[in-house]
Amino acid sequence: MFKTINFQKYSSIKIGGSHDVLMIDKIGDYKDYQIIGDANNLLVSPRPKPMAKLGDSFKYIKQDGDFLTVGGAISSGKLNTYAKNHDIGGFEFMAALPGCVGGLVAMNAGLKQFEIFDIIHKVNIDGQVLDKNDIIHDYRYTDISAVIYEVVFGTTKGYDIDKTAMFKAMRANQPTTPSAGSCFKNPASYSAGYLIEQVGLKGFRIGGMAYSQIHANFLVNMGGGVYHDAIELIKMAQQKVKEQFDIKLELEIQII
Repeated sequence: MFKTINFQKYSSIKIGGSHDVLMIDKIGDYKDYQIIGDANNLLVSPRPKPMAKLGDSFKYIKQDGDFLTVGGAISSGKLNTYAKNHDIGGFEFMAALPGCVGGLVAMNAGLKQFEIFDIIHKVNIDGQVLDKNDIIHDYRYTDISAVIYEVVFGTTKGYDIDKTAMFKAMRANQPTTPSAGSCFKNPASYSAGYLIEQVGLKGFRIGGMAYSQIHANFLVNMGGGVYHDAIELIKMAQQKVKEQFDIKLELEIQII
């Protein structure tokens, strides 16, 4: 079944046209499709490759002893609420991290030194259950290019409200203007926001898109922003940082 999604409304950066997206309701072969989640880190071009996303049959949370089995389509907010209601620790950072579980795992999402792979036990990828140690992963990176149907998390007792407050405070300096989250990964030596600010692009605007005055590593839609404006700003930041610091900025957002 296909569902028409207007990415100008659906995506967090509010860019993109209406496209038919295949809704996945069972494990199968979807290698011809770009798998998307809740579009919190997506920049969709005018002519994207065919897209697919998990449907409602992959929205579930099951508790079995010390493990939590979660469908890839469950939102981070619902998983955090479940953990809070059942006094399960380790999920507090999800209160400040939007997205679906499959998407968060695919990019090893997190905040500062915290990342989702810290609490993962196993992942069902394309119908094959893999131990997390068998999956190549690093800072904001995995080698997963297939469908994440299900994730098994290890659990600990005790949801920590103070940690939730800490994670929300980490995001307090981030803009509320529509964006796809952090535009670039942080290099080893400097933060991406610092580098963008140093090359004079903080607040710089092309059309309806700009690098935020609040946090330079956020490419924000000021209203009416389009794909080509965003791409021009991305290329500009990469070029200027490379010229001035000899550092290659790697994208954290996903371009389709």
